[in-house]
Amino acid sequence: MVLTATLLALSLTVSSPALTDPHKKDIAMRLVSSAENSSLDWKAQYGYIEDIKDERGYTAGIIGFCSGTGDMLELVELYTKRKPDNVLAKYLPALRKVNGTDSHKGLEPNFPKDWKTAAKDPVFQQAQNDERDRVYFNPAVKQAQKDGLRALGQFVYYDAMVMHGPGSDKLSFGGIRKAALGKARPPAQGGNEVTYLNAFLDARKTAMKAEDAHEDTTRVDTMQRVFLKNGNLDLNPPLTWKVYGDSYTIKK
Repeated sequence: MVLTATLLALSLTVSSPALTDPHKKDIAMRLVSSAENSSLDWKAQYGYIEDIKDERGYTAGIIGFCSGTGDMLELVELYTKRKPDNVLAKYLPALRKVNGTDSHKGLEPNFPKDWKTAAKDPVFQQAQNDERDRVYFNPAVKQAQKDGLRALGQFVYYDAMVMHGPGSDKLSFGGIRKAALGKARPPAQGGNEVTYLNAFLDARKTAMKAEDAHEDTTRVDTMQRVFLKNGNLDLNPPLTWKVYGDSYTIKK
């Protein structure tokens, strides 16, 4: 009996660990951290915070929660729901006002210092983990699995979701995926996985170059495309790559 393309794609997904496997997920976090924070130690990034001048206000934490895009606000709301007397709760009115802008109004001068203080709290760390999963990781992996993609493709989706957000406009994840689907079919639709991922990465590079803060495409060119050219669709270590000129290796 011949498997349909969809069943074949699903069988490939089942036969190798998905990105939800704890070790694979840790690899994904280290890869993202190399690009976002120039470090493989992603757990050291709970206290990271700066304005990277991308018109999204403050960028902070393990996944780059932004004061201008709503995800930082939702994170602090969750933290406050779990621990009402936390050091960031007093900034909620200001975070609601600056949402959708790059303004720091009501956050200066002490918000960065208080963020770093909160980052030492395991409750805040867990809130960051949970919001990362809810907003970025879980939706990206779920869509990748529906498209019949293995661990590398799941990571490619996740990294795009982190940088561009889960929206549907042409510069967000949904728009990038739509552009890729216009060029190639994913395995779940009978397409070739490598061909489709190349189309997705091409579409992502176009989106990155449309924004000044993201125009350096090395996280695609010298990371994800390297793994793809090597045929490492299961994202198995050892992994060696470069981001922004810096070299990294994950041995196991």
